[in-house]
Amino acid sequence: MKHTVVGVDIAKSVFQIHSVDPESGEIISKQLKRSRLLEHFGNRTPFLIGMEACGGSQHWARCLTAMGHQVKLMPGNAVKAFVTGNKNDVGDAKAIWTAVQQPGVRAVAIKTEEQQAVLAMHRMRQQLVKFRTMQSNGLRGLMMEYGEVMAVGRAALNRAMPDALARLNKRLPAMLIASLRQQWEMLSKLDEQIAHIEQRLLDWMKQDKACKNDRRHSWRGHAYSHSGSSEHGRCQGIPVCS
Repeated sequence: MKHTVVGVDIAKSVFQIHSVDPESGEIISKQLKRSRLLEHFGNRTPFLIGMEACGGSQHWARCLTAMGHQVKLMPGNAVKAFVTGNKNDVGDAKAIWTAVQQPGVRAVAIKTEEQQAVLAMHRMRQQLVKFRTMQSNGLRGLMMEYGEVMAVGRAALNRAMPDALARLNKRLPAMLIASLRQQWEMLSKLDEQIAHIEQRLLDWMKQDKACKNDRRHSWRGHAYSHSGSSEHGRCQGIPVCS
């Protein structure tokens, strides 16, 4: 069955829809509030819905797929090639509608909520690591302004800081020394946050591995019996994204 094609330009509050009626050829271009999007596509013949892969697109793709529609997420640069005229919501929705019908435009995989959760954990960890590096470099720069040069490496920084602060305490205002010490202690707090995320990911990996093993055992059991366990059905193996 050939689906009616719809291009959806998603946003925070107002979404833009573009489609062409297959019978009359009428161009349909309309705005929908965020709260009305699912209502618009509810209880209707399945559509082929194209969306640009951006913030929030995975959520809407899952919702619309659950309603029976076929959803294709596409990279932003692929959609951009089909934008004509001035860039605006109407033009973007039309470009998405055009792009989703092109066989050469690759689709971005629609992830489950669990897969996205793992990706979110990795993203938070990466952000904290970046904060820690910035914090360490900033602290080194401040200490260098007062003649305290630290060797390369976190361990060297930790070894040098107590004596360096003690020396500077004799010359500099107490408010600065307290703030420098606080910045140094912040590194340990970031270490803890990163370690917590890593531990949660390790725990999840162990649990996921057990689910995969249970699922394999359950599948073997179907060769002799069709009474599969409901517990096995809740276990889904999802690859960890690093």
